[in-house]
Amino acid sequence: MPTQGTSNELTVLISGGAAGIGRTIAEAFLANGATVHICDASPDNISDFLQANPQASATEADISDAASVDRVFEDLASARNDLNVLVNNAGISGPTAKVEDIAIEDWDKCVAVDLNGTFYMTRRAVPMLKQQSGSSIVNISSVAGTFGCPLRSPYVASKWAMIGLTKTWAMELGPHNIRVNAICPTSVSGERIDGVIDRDAAERGVTAEEIRDIYERQSSMRTFVTPQDVTDMVMFLASDRAGRISGQVIAVDGNTETLANWLDKS
Repeated sequence: MPTQGTSNELTVLISGGAAGIGRTIAEAFLANGATVHICDASPDNISDFLQANPQASATEADISDAASVDRVFEDLASARNDLNVLVNNAGISGPTAKVEDIAIEDWDKCVAVDLNGTFYMTRRAVPMLKQQSGSSIVNISSVAGTFGCPLRSPYVASKWAMIGLTKTWAMELGPHNIRVNAICPTSVSGERIDGVIDRDAAERGVTAEEIRDIYERQSSMRTFVTPQDVTDMVMFLASDRAGRISGQVIAVDGNTETLANWLDKS
């Protein structure tokens, strides 16, 4: 059951909600009767999402830009001037390179989206969340935010920072009955990770199958997780079953053992 009692009482905002994990989350909330607004940087993905889900609303937005985030909340206020759940899902993978080889602009871009964007979205959402009873923020971090991950410095920095913000915001917002939690997935099956694997393979001069094997050997269960695995946890954390869960960092990862084997093919 949702935080406020029934699904159709929830208004949910999801960043990066037009494709991948974000779309799976959005469609799960819609299937449960929630009002859903998404933002996404891709107009093509938004168009495809809205064709399939005309009951939702959307804003094209680059969350690394504060003015763009302002437009998200203007559109949300026009559609429905309340908010119960914020899912900070949008993010980019950033460069794969040794620290001395990372271009400054690649560092800045990754941190701008993955960290600054999470801050911009939450900063605007909190006043609306405070107006409701039992609101929830779910930050999509990563196992890279708890283990570290060679060759992924800006991504790791952003995802570790998201966990620090989760802990901090849980303290700040708890007195307002707003819960804040982070989910840390391992590699999630889909087009995004396929693209990352293909790029890594090309950069390292090995096959995609070799890189995929590295990923799979990172977890005890030797598998990727699915968008639905992550969605199920988001739905739980937004529900009244998680009504006393806040400030937590929850891995959905088949038990990550190490990310150090990234170095095997470096």
